[in-house]
Amino acid sequence: MAFPEVEVVVAEFGRYLQVERDLSPHTVRAYLGDLASLVAYVESAEPARLGALDIGVLRDWLGELHGAGKARATLARRAACARTFTAFCYKKGWLTEDPGLLLGSAKAVRELPVVLDQEEARAVLDGGPPPEDVRGLRDRAVVELLYATGIRVSELCGLDVDDVDRERHTIRVLGKGRKERTVPFGLPALRALDAWCIRGRPLWIREGTGPALFLGVRGGRLDQGTVRRVVHTLLGAAGVTDLSPHGLRHTAATHLLEGGADLRAVQEILGHASLATTQLYTHISIDRLHSSYRQAHPRA
Repeated sequence: MAFPEVEVVVAEFGRYLQVERDLSPHTVRAYLGDLASLVAYVESAEPARLGALDIGVLRDWLGELHGAGKARATLARRAACARTFTAFCYKKGWLTEDPGLLLGSAKAVRELPVVLDQEEARAVLDGGPPPEDVRGLRDRAVVELLYATGIRVSELCGLDVDDVDRERHTIRVLGKGRKERTVPFGLPALRALDAWCIRGRPLWIREGTGPALFLGVRGGRLDQGTVRRVVHTLLGAAGVTDLSPHGLRHTAATHLLEGGADLRAVQEILGHASLATTQLYTHISIDRLHSSYRQAHPRA
C-alpha cells in the first residue's frame, strides 16, 4: 500500500491517539509535536519520505536530538512517540515492517520533586485571616482541596458540584485515561468547600454556568491557568516561591506516607497506573529522613 501524504498521515495519527488510545488533549499535542520533529528530519534526509522510515533513520533522528542537548526525558518521550507511530503505520499497512520494535531509549532520570514540609504546608493553608470576598473563598477552597486530596489541577477543574459527597468526605474524580476514582478529604477542606459553595459560588452563577464546582469571575468553569496563578499567589504570600502547583500533589503524597499511609492506598488516591510511580515518594521521605539525621545527630 502506498504511503499517503504527510498531512493525511498526521491527521490519521492524531485521530488514532484521541479516539482509539483515548489520550488526553495535552498528550496528543505532545505526540503530534514529536511527530512534527520526526517528519522535519525525514524530509531533510535522502530519500525524503516517511515510507522509507527504518531503524537507522529513527536512531539518527534521536542522535541528532541528543547532540542538540535535548534532555533525557525529552528523548525518552520522542522515542515512545516514534514506537507508537511506526506501530500505527505498520497496522495501517503503510510500512512493510515496524522499525519501532528495534528502537530502545534510555530511561529518563527522575528527579525528586520539591515538596513542603508539614510546617510550611500549615503556614500556606492557615496563614492570614479567613477570606470574606468571593474570590478569596474560592481560592482558599481550591488550595485546601488540592492539598487534601493530591488531585491534579486538571482533575480539580473538571469537578462538578455533584462530585462532592459531604457526608462521606469524598470527591469523585475523572483522571487520566478517563478512569474514575474516589478520593477522601478532611474537615478543613470540607469547611473551605462549604464556605465557597454557600457564600461564594452563588454570587458568580450566570445563565449557562452549568454544574462546575469551581467558577471563574464570569461564571464559567475555572481554567487550569487561573488555578496555577491562585496557587502561586497563596504560596508566595507564605514565602514559598520555588514550588509549582503540582508540588501540592507531591506534598500531599509525601505527607501521607510520612504519616504511615500504605503505599497502595496512596497509589489509589493519586490515581497512578503503576506503583513504581508512587514509590518515588518513598525516596523523598527517606531523603528527608537522612537530612534530618545529619542535622540532628552529633556523629552523623
